[in-house]
Amino acid sequence: MENESKILDYVEHNIKIHFESKNQAKIIYDSVLLEFETSPDYRSHMDLDLEEDNIIINIKANDATSYRASINSAIKWINLALEVNNLVE
Repeated sequence: MENESKILDYVEHNIKIHFESKNQAKIIYDSVLLEFETSPDYRSHMDLDLEEDNIIINIKANDATSYRASINSAIKWINLALEVNNLVE
């Protein structure tokens, strides 16, 4: 059905993740930045910013499926970095 219009044409959203300290936010930010910079961006794009004790993830996606996949990837990378950081502390 080529002529059928999509329900969702574009999504742009910011997600703010708050950490216990600026130091913890910086460690996690540094740990995942490369993943965000090198992830394929065929249908979505993610930027990462560090603001005080928060990491801001900006997601731009062409459709709901790629938006959901981007969120899942971001959460997976950050959660893994947190788990590793907790093992080292």
